[in-house]
Amino acid sequence: MTIELHNNVYCEGEGIPVVLVHGFPVDHRMWNECADALKTTAAEHGMKQFPIWAPDMPGAGEGPIPSDENSGGKDTDGAFSNGLDRMADAYVDLLRAAGYDKAIWVGLSMGGYLILDVQRLHPEAVAALALCDTKAAADSEKMRAKRIAIAEECESTGTHEPVMGFAAATSEDSTIKQSDAYREQFTAWINEQPAEGIAWRERMAAGRPDLNDVLSTITAPVAVICGDKDPSSPPSVMAPIADAMTATSTDMTVVFDCGHFSAYEHPQAVADALLALVRRVQ
Repeated sequence: MTIELHNNVYCEGEGIPVVLVHGFPVDHRMWNECADALKTTAAEHGMKQFPIWAPDMPGAGEGPIPSDENSGGKDTDGAFSNGLDRMADAYVDLLRAAGYDKAIWVGLSMGGYLILDVQRLHPEAVAALALCDTKAAADSEKMRAKRIAIAEECESTGTHEPVMGFAAATSEDSTIKQSDAYREQFTAWINEQPAEGIAWRERMAAGRPDLNDVLSTITAPVAVICGDKDPSSPPSVMAPIADAMTATSTDMTVVFDCGHFSAYEHPQAVADALLALVRRVQ
């Protein structure tokens, strides 16, 4: 009764693995350029190569979609209140099966929920954390209901339309998000996701616990990274998260002219911030 993950290895190496956890509603490929930049920049600094992984979440990319039973069962409204915990266990199981005790966990958006839950359930497996464009709070009742409605629509019709807003831009968005290249790439990636997998991740996120209490328990080094034009996790949201981590040292990086998917929009800037974190623990 465990969740199965599909791991993607950008490179092998020595030392503590860097585990990149992608956002919704795409898969690990959002990390491609950032992972390459991290590897290249580390080499330029004369560092030995370290492992860089980016597992697909359940229902994303090649990640198998868990059964309701393996997800911990549905709440009466259809949310998976145990789904995030089951997924956090699976990520740590993947790490340990490869022979490692700790990782540098990097999570963007929904990936940030995951790595905070790893910290809550398995603090001994955390060498460092990088929270990118994310939040610690649980969903409001309205947002929870919206996620479940999207899940039901995706499952019943096979549509991707309810989440295609992630590929759209407004005049308030960053230069890159307003580009045709961004729209085309994210439209393609979203359409390549199984609709049932989008639904699973929505149900999991809807049922996740509030993780604000976790912040003060973190003692490992932390990087906080966000885009200045992120509509959901701007600096005004991310700075209080950094401030709440009172038991550790936190470096905060604001990436300018950047939206929610900072690692895709400005991969080198994010890679530089991640490398600084790696150097604190490797």
